Amino acid sequence: MTNDIDAGQRGPVLFNRYAYPPNELGYCGPDGSADLLARLSSGVGDMDLRARARGFDGAWPYLETLATTLSAADSLPIDPLDAEVVHAYWVGSDLTSSVDPKTLIDRLRVDFAGQSGGVVHDIDFDTDCMAHHSFHVFAVYPWLRLLPRGADVPLAVLQQCRVRWGTVVSVSDEYVDLLSEPLQFLGGTLSLGAPVAETARWSSAGRSLLARPNVGDLVSLHWDWVCDRIDAMDVHHLQRCTDASISVANRALQSM
Repeated sequence: MTNDIDAGQRGPVLFNRYAYPPNELGYCGPDGSADLLARLSSGVGDMDLRARARGFDGAWPYLETLATTLSAADSLPIDPLDAEVVHAYWVGSDLTSSVDPKTLIDRLRVDFAGQSGGVVHDIDFDTDCMAHHSFHVFAVYPWLRLLPRGADVPLAVLQQCRVRWGTVVSVSDEYVDLLSEPLQFLGGTLSLGAPVAETARWSSAGRSLLARPNVGDLVSLHWDWVCDRIDAMDVHHLQRCTDASISVANRALQSM
C-alpha cells in the first residue's frame, strides 16, 4: 500500500499509520483522529500529514537523531520524516543500530526531563539505548515502574503500546485473527512468550490503515490495529530491538 503513495508522502503516511491507534484512544497527538483515519484510508483530503506527525512530540527526538545519523552516513540532509527514518523508529533496521546510544540517551534525558515515572533518567547503562519506539515504551513511559506493584494493568499497556508482529490466520470484514508473541512478566522478569491467538482490527466502517490483509501475511500491530504488512527481515529487526529494550527494562527492574 505504501508503494502506491507519492515518494514525498511515504514517510508521513507511514508515521501516521503507526501513530493513529494511540491517537484514536486519546493517548497522544493532536485531535482529529477520525479525520486522520479517513485521510489514510482514502489517500485524499486536506489534512497535512507532515504537520500532524510533528504533533507527536514523543517520537520527534528519535526521528531527528535517526535523521542526523543517516545524514552523516550519506553526507546529505535527511528529513526526520523520510520513510527510512520512520521505518527505523517504528519497526527497526540497520539504521536503528547505527545511532550512538550515549548521544541518544543524553538527548532523551533533556527532552523528557519533565516526564515523570520513566527509568530513562535513572539507568546507569546506555549501551542498549535505541532510537526505537520500544525503548520509549519501556524506558520513558512510567508503566515499567508500576509492574512490581501490580502487573495486570501496566503489563497490558506495555504489551499494547509496543509495536509487535504477528501472522494472520483468518480475516473478517473488520478484524484479523493472528498469532503473536505476548509480553509476559514472570518471576519479576519481562520476556516474550510463545505465540498465542490475538484479534486485531484492520478496518472500521470501511476505513483502514492498509489494504485487506491475507491469511499468512506477516503484519505489524500497535494497540488494537494492524498498521502494515512486513517481511521476515522486518520481524528480525523488530524482535531484535524489542529484545534490547526488554533487556534495559529488566536491568532497571532489578534495581528497583
